[in-house]
Amino acid sequence: MPVISSTQRKPILVSLVVFILVIVFFLSPYQSTSIAPSSVPPKNVVPHEFVMPPDEEQFKEPAWKNTTRAKAAFVILTRNSELDDLRKTIQQLEARFNSKFNYPYVFLNDEPFTDEFKELTSGLTKAETKYGLIPQEHWGYPEWIDVEKADKLRHKMGKDGILYGDNLSYRHMCRFESGFFFRHPLMLEYEFYWRVEPSVEFFCDLDYDPFLYMKENNKKYGWTISLLEYESTIPTLWETTKKFMKEYPQYIPENNLIDLISNNGGGSYNLCHFWSNFEIGDLKFLRSPEYTAYFEYLDRAGGFFYERWGDAPVHSIAVGMFLNQSEVHFFNDIGYKHAPFMHCPISRELQKKCHCDAGENFDFTESSCMRKWISVTE
Repeated sequence: MPVISSTQRKPILVSLVVFILVIVFFLSPYQSTSIAPSSVPPKNVVPHEFVMPPDEEQFKEPAWKNTTRAKAAFVILTRNSELDDLRKTIQQLEARFNSKFNYPYVFLNDEPFTDEFKELTSGLTKAETKYGLIPQEHWGYPEWIDVEKADKLRHKMGKDGILYGDNLSYRHMCRFESGFFFRHPLMLEYEFYWRVEPSVEFFCDLDYDPFLYMKENNKKYGWTISLLEYESTIPTLWETTKKFMKEYPQYIPENNLIDLISNNGGGSYNLCHFWSNFEIGDLKFLRSPEYTAYFEYLDRAGGFFYERWGDAPVHSIAVGMFLNQSEVHFFNDIGYKHAPFMHCPISRELQKKCHCDAGENFDFTESSCMRKWISVTE
């Protein structure tokens, strides 16, 4: 039997201890968990990439990825000479909204559009573009107008310094926007419209579909800017409107917005109107029996030519007479400018998607009707 000396015994004991420690280390429950393969999650532990954040809304698809669209279009009354101003507007509209939703454009003109106009506007969008000529009967004196009388009164308004007082084309435009744009053949397939004009600006990203919002919430008219009309342009418009209401009481609902456009229950007009160079509307409203009757009544009265009735007060008075509060929407989140006035959202939350100066917001200036809107609707 071999004898192990004390000097040999020490290394053997050290080796034995190391061997036992290695065995314990590899067989311990803790280590078996910690060395689990990376492709298999440890029991009761969720890998970081599968942890749901508290706000699950961010995982919803963006609105524009929903392929549902309303039967809607932008409608633009313009001239060939306004091409450059209009292209700037379309670029902003596409960047802020339509590049994601691709709603069609309908361009209307009292003269044929040039090839240049068509090429340089259609090239700014992937959406469909349509170009229409306005019928002569929608852009001229109707047969019941005394042309000599109309010309004399127009020239007098010009001498009196009334804005667009001596401008015949402006009067044709106001009449067309009041009663005919929605009857144009290119517009007949649509249910909603968004009116756009050359030189207007859009300041806020719009990540939802306002047309679908209007449709799903039974909205008939949407606006961004409201202000006072020049009384000298519409001296007999309200008296004519009162006669209409008396002759057609069946069209006037009790729960309407008359208090928005009158401070005394309809006795007089307070001059408040929505600035119609921006409006999003339901075409069924403009094609309705009540609106059709109202426009034709005004048209027969001759105020589009004997005075200078604008489409903005005509649309606005119709909204006040025929619609209720739930059918009218203030698009606070659409930053918009038609010089010299601008609506810029003042809310910090809305400003995150805008680049306008809230200090220049027109809403609560002296000439704005926003306070009246708030007092009537809240």
